[in-house]
Amino acid sequence: MPRTSPLYALVLAFVPLFTSIAIAADLEVQTIEHQANSVGRKMKYNIVLPAGYEKSNDRYPVLYLLHGLTSNYTAWSKMNVPKAAAAYKLIVVMPDVGNSWYVNWAETSDDHKNRWEDYIIKDLIGHVDAQYRTIARREGRAINGLSMGGYGAIMLGLRHPDMFCSIGSHSGALAFAQRTGESLAKGEQADFMKREWGDELNPLIKIDGFDTPKKRTPQGKIFLTAAECDAHDPFKLVLKVDRAKLPHIYVDCGTEDRLIDSSRRFGKLLMDNNIPFVYAESAGGHLPPYWAREVATSMAVQNLLIERSLAQAARDGVKAAAGGE
Repeated sequence: MPRTSPLYALVLAFVPLFTSIAIAADLEVQTIEHQANSVGRKMKYNIVLPAGYEKSNDRYPVLYLLHGLTSNYTAWSKMNVPKAAAAYKLIVVMPDVGNSWYVNWAETSDDHKNRWEDYIIKDLIGHVDAQYRTIARREGRAINGLSMGGYGAIMLGLRHPDMFCSIGSHSGALAFAQRTGESLAKGEQADFMKREWGDELNPLIKIDGFDTPKKRTPQGKIFLTAAECDAHDPFKLVLKVDRAKLPHIYVDCGTEDRLIDSSRRFGKLLMDNNIPFVYAESAGGHLPPYWAREVATSMAVQNLLIERSLAQAARDGVKAAAGGE
């Protein structure tokens, strides 16, 4: 089984303290609307700013939390994030991508662009960095997600290792690209595309033309070839990224979760290839109570990793200024 790093043990020692602080200072969740050119529509995201943000001139690191299939940008804020974030000087951003899998779709048959990878990497991060006092570089940026969002966070982080110092997955559908490739080889559609998506309105979303399951699901084909699947497959991507540029990887899953096999297989791949990572399993299924509990731990891990990355960058800067001595 995959190993647990010493960092994880250190984090566990601090989690009770962080939790007690957070309960005393639940942070405000704000909803922001912006134009997203990559998908040709206005989009929304929720954001939590650290305590004292408005009264300071400091710049802050950013953690992006990605939602799962059938969910939306409001989900994470209901799962302990405002409380967990209160312990840190950290901006937390919770975007919306509908049922897109965070991918630029190979073929679109509706009236909208479906370049959802570009939306996160270009539009969303660009908007957040322009509107808020962020540390707008790799050392100050992390990404995490649940289920579809766990796949999205790991996949995006490995496709853009220059953007994130830490990437994470809760109950991630990490084998999504593998399974889609297998379906393509059989001449079949991916399982999620076989669903009948309904027209029932979700009043929480409040995004024009993007508030029913059918409208939130891209029409077309996500991948056309096995090569496209491979280019979005975390199991293949993680072996291709230069080791010096790899973001730190965090993975957890509930022991009763139907997706646990892919998390275990990914963890074993990392261990077999001597790639640093944090892995955890604990009781729970593919359900909000598990994610609400575990996000406090993952946030503690990723906050420490960001602090470590920023400190290392500062040391490297001092060394460079001194002529490399």
